[in-house]
Amino acid sequence: MNEGNDGAKAAEAAAAPVWVLADPRPGTANQALGIAERLGAPFRVVPLVWGRLARLPWPWPTLAGLTPAARGLFRPPWPRLVLSAGRRSAPIALWLKGRGARTVHTMRPGFGASSFDLLVVGQHDRPPEAPNVFAILGACHRLSPAALTAARMRWSDLASLPSPRVAVLVGGPVRGEGMADAEARGLVCALRDRFASGSFLISTSRRTGKGASAAIAEALGCVPHRLFRWGDAGPNPYAGFLAWAEAIVVTADSVSMLAEACATEAPVFVAGGASGRHARLIASLIAAGRVARLGEPAPPQVVPIDEAARVAAEIRAQGWLG
Repeated sequence: MNEGNDGAKAAEAAAAPVWVLADPRPGTANQALGIAERLGAPFRVVPLVWGRLARLPWPWPTLAGLTPAARGLFRPPWPRLVLSAGRRSAPIALWLKGRGARTVHTMRPGFGASSFDLLVVGQHDRPPEAPNVFAILGACHRLSPAALTAARMRWSDLASLPSPRVAVLVGGPVRGEGMADAEARGLVCALRDRFASGSFLISTSRRTGKGASAAIAEALGCVPHRLFRWGDAGPNPYAGFLAWAEAIVVTADSVSMLAEACATEAPVFVAGGASGRHARLIASLIAAGRVARLGEPAPPQVVPIDEAARVAAEIRAQGWLG
């Protein structure tokens, strides 16, 4: 009986009008998933497992970058709409376009930019002006208002921490071996200077490193806090931290964390310096009145930014869901 149910579910998923090409990196996959979850249509998540050829900059539509097992997931009925993100998934999305699908791609595709029906690119990545380019502020993600409401209910115990509750999202060097311990301690000092009372909800990432995470824990001392370090056992309270935050501090090195923080109703502060695309993103968020530097007055406007919803509205307006 269960086998029959499983078969029916598999057939239903295969016939879904929308396919999401899910890159193994969560930060990349979440950009496409965030759009799919706002469409209000059934979708199938197709996991992408990269083979040795994935590193090649394929200049034409192909499934060659996938392992044989992953290629086996691509069979009819073909979708009406494909959502993809990241350079490696671009040749796969365009391969499906050749089978009649509309294509919406987030992030720069590496090739074939004009071939996509909609190309969603952050303003900080300096997208070209073109009929199919849809510029957004920041990045798409999965922290919709509904997701934040659910997280607030799930992590209701966080309400017992002293107010103001300040969520702190800690990244680390984009390329390197973790945040320096001295920088981590300096971050906590800056936090305590800016927020003399209340509590901290701190989440570290893989790029933070164990040493810096330990330095943060030590520097917090007896300050009321909840610290979740990358790799800690148990459910990750990241979404709960954001849902319960009355202010949010994000290190300047993460596009995804900044975008997710800006989806809340809390003022957002940026800690540390940045260069290149990260600096351009921060400048655009400051210009929009949504973000301020840590140590400066709170941003003048606290209006949640939900670019995934805006992309989904464009897709519906185009009639691509059938």
